[in-house]
Amino acid sequence: MRRNDLNASEAAHYDKVRAIFDILEGRREADLLLKNLNILDVHGETVYQGSILVYDKRIVALNPDEEVLKVREVFDGQGLYAIPGLIDAHIHFESQLAHPVALGEAMVPCGTTTIFSECLDLLSAAGAEGVEAAENLFRDHDKLPYRLFAFAPGKKTDARVTEAVLKMDPVIGLGEFEHFTYSSGNDDDFRKAAWVRARGGFMNGHWGVTALSDMILNYLPAIGVSNNHDVWNEQDIEKSIRYGFPTHIKFGVGSAEVIKVLLRAIFDRKWPTDNFMLCTDNISVERLLHQGHMDWIISLCAEMGINPIHAIKMATLNTARSFHMEDRIGSLAPGRFADIVLTPSLSAIEPLYVFKDGALVAERGKLLTNADNDYSLMCKKGVPGLDDLTADQLDIEPLEVSEDGTKAKVYLFDVYGRGHAKFYREVWVPLKDGKVVPELDGEKLSRLSVVQRYANGDRHIVNGLFTGVHLERGAVATFWPAPKPYFVAVGQDSVEMCGCLKRVDAHAGACIVTENGSEKAAMPLEIYGVMANMSVAELTAAAGAIDAALEDLGNRNEGEPVVNKLLSLFISLHRFRFMA
Repeated sequence: MRRNDLNASEAAHYDKVRAIFDILEGRREADLLLKNLNILDVHGETVYQGSILVYDKRIVALNPDEEVLKVREVFDGQGLYAIPGLIDAHIHFESQLAHPVALGEAMVPCGTTTIFSECLDLLSAAGAEGVEAAENLFRDHDKLPYRLFAFAPGKKTDARVTEAVLKMDPVIGLGEFEHFTYSSGNDDDFRKAAWVRARGGFMNGHWGVTALSDMILNYLPAIGVSNNHDVWNEQDIEKSIRYGFPTHIKFGVGSAEVIKVLLRAIFDRKWPTDNFMLCTDNISVERLLHQGHMDWIISLCAEMGINPIHAIKMATLNTARSFHMEDRIGSLAPGRFADIVLTPSLSAIEPLYVFKDGALVAERGKLLTNADNDYSLMCKKGVPGLDDLTADQLDIEPLEVSEDGTKAKVYLFDVYGRGHAKFYREVWVPLKDGKVVPELDGEKLSRLSVVQRYANGDRHIVNGLFTGVHLERGAVATFWPAPKPYFVAVGQDSVEMCGCLKRVDAHAGACIVTENGSEKAAMPLEIYGVMANMSVAELTAAAGAIDAALEDLGNRNEGEPVVNKLLSLFISLHRFRFMA
């Protein structure tokens, strides 16, 4: 049988394998030769001097014979270390508020060339338009300067949307289940799991394993859940790996101290690092720009005593193997995509040059090429729902009053509640003239109101105190539509907070700061109320304006921008049933 006897698909493959043979024989031109490198072999955990030959987006040779080689372009690696393109094992598109093009602008210069992404909040926010929203979100994903693999929503979204999204490219499986439903035997969860099992896809895990019953802890891996990205302490890690979960260590949520505790546990307990992958889960664009992404966490792993090569494997080969893609990504070997990062150090990653598919896409912290995907079709106008909201509905009503009438028990919320036991507490605070004094142990606090956007009958509102954002005057409010449309407002005065909420209510979504009823700063989230249709520069400027306005009102922010801090509340509010 000769080439002419092959069908179209077979003939295309014939041409490819023949071309590679001819390239290595010096009869055909390759695309790129990267030479003068110190190449990290993540399979053998060694470094060797050499060169990498690229053709049609993939590595076709290590240390090819340059005497016979023909090549279109040569890149001098200057003796830098060549490591595989970095991989984020679990990230939410919506968490950083940036659409996929803007995300690439902030993320790829950090050396990240592949992400495994959830999109459940955006599709939940889209409601009846969930399938259309997914199609628009994924359209032209192959033009992005990073490799995207996505998951259909396992929670917050109608099962019919999940079924349709599972059939889309680049979807490879089912995203996070909802703990409240799978632990009670919800039929939608059974169907979603059945659909992805029938397709041979992956299922993302999402739980603190020490909080699970023995039955559920056995049930999830038994039905094929592929990983677990929700560990918060040493006990969580121990159970997660014992039950066979490829375990994600996430660094984009909560404080850096939590991450250090997890890394210390891995080092001190001498757990084999092949059990672990690195991911963000949720991270702001500002942190990507100023702190870094997978490059930063690899460097932190090394600081905490983990072998730097093992740390790099946790952000490359381990993740590729977990998703059965080690023949495509995760290492620098023939047949893999030419996703390559050049760095002067293995223990302190500094991505000087980033290649994706053999093309130089970022250099010294700057993205060189990006997609021009248009997300304007996903932008929505606001549908107000707070016309009947009154300021007195935001007054704090005590859960309990002391016998002498001088103290009131109220809710106190923590801005970084996810995974922490103290997301909220019931505390005693002063009560004066029948009104709650926002003060605990002499420390002045802000007030927080959680407000249902669309109400049929009585509107669900929870009022309490808040730590993490402190205002001496004025107010700040934002909105999150998934799984249910709710606002949060922070301030000191019910009238001011009510007015701020109504300003946000005019938008599909937004974060707005007011003082004396006047708007001081605003960040619109036009894409279904969860993402901004902005460039990175516009997004960071808007977040910076929010922080600057709040600083003028008495807040002293550290870490994440306030808009991201407030949006992080919604995940915990949902988990702890503060939404009706």
